[in-house]
Amino acid sequence: MKSASLFLVILIFLSCKSSYEITEDININDNQGKNFKILSLGDSYTIGESVCEDCRFPNQLIDSLELISNEDNFSLQIVVRTGWTTSNLIDAIASENLANDFDLVTLLIGVNNQYQGVDFSVYEEEFPKLVSTAISKAGGKINNVIVVSIPDYAFTPFGRGNETISREIDMYNAFAKNYCEANAITFVNITDITRLGLENPDLVATDGLHPSELAYKKFIERIMPFAISKLRL
Repeated sequence: MKSASLFLVILIFLSCKSSYEITEDININDNQGKNFKILSLGDSYTIGESVCEDCRFPNQLIDSLELISNEDNFSLQIVVRTGWTTSNLIDAIASENLANDFDLVTLLIGVNNQYQGVDFSVYEEEFPKLVSTAISKAGGKINNVIVVSIPDYAFTPFGRGNETISREIDMYNAFAKNYCEANAITFVNITDITRLGLENPDLVATDGLHPSELAYKKFIERIMPFAISKLRL
C-alpha cells in the first residue's frame, strides 16, 4: 500500500510539473515581439537625396524604433523619387500594389509643386487625395498617419536666402497644416530646422540643396514621440 501511495504522489507531482511547463511556454510565445509595417510616401526629402540610405529619415525612424523596442520587428516600404510632384506621387501609388495594413504611414510632399511652378490649386486638390490614400494604406486609421512639413530650401547655398521661396513654402505648409488640423491628422513641423541651414551648414547635404543626415536626425527627434504613441510601444 505504501508503494502504491508513493507512486500516486509521484504521478500527481509529475502531472502538475508538466502542466506548469506548458503554461510557461504559452506565456513566452504570447510575449514575442510584434511585426510593424511602415510606409513612407514622398519625394527627394524622403528618399534622402545626397545622403546614405541609412541616413534618410524613414530609415533613421526604423533604427530609432528598434532601439527602444528591440523585441519587435520593423519593416519599411517607400514610394518616393526625387523631383516628384503631388501628381507624380499619385500616379506612382496607383501603379504600386500596396497593402492596406500598414501600422504607420508618413507623407512629405509638395516642394516640387512649388519648385516647378505648378499652380497652387493643384496642391489644394491633390494633397487631400494623398492624405486619404495614406489613411487607406494605414487600414483606414487616421491616427496611423503622420504628415511632415516641407523643408525650406531657401536656407541652403542653392536657395541663397531667397525670400520668395520661403513665402511660397509657407503657403504650402499652411494649407497642409490647416487641412490636417481640421481632420485630426498628425502634422509635424520640421521646416524651422531647415531654416538654420545657412547658419549651420552641417544641416545641408553635400549637394548644397537637400537636408543632411544631421537634419534628418533632428526631424526624427520630432517625429518619434508621435510614432511611439501611434504604435503603442
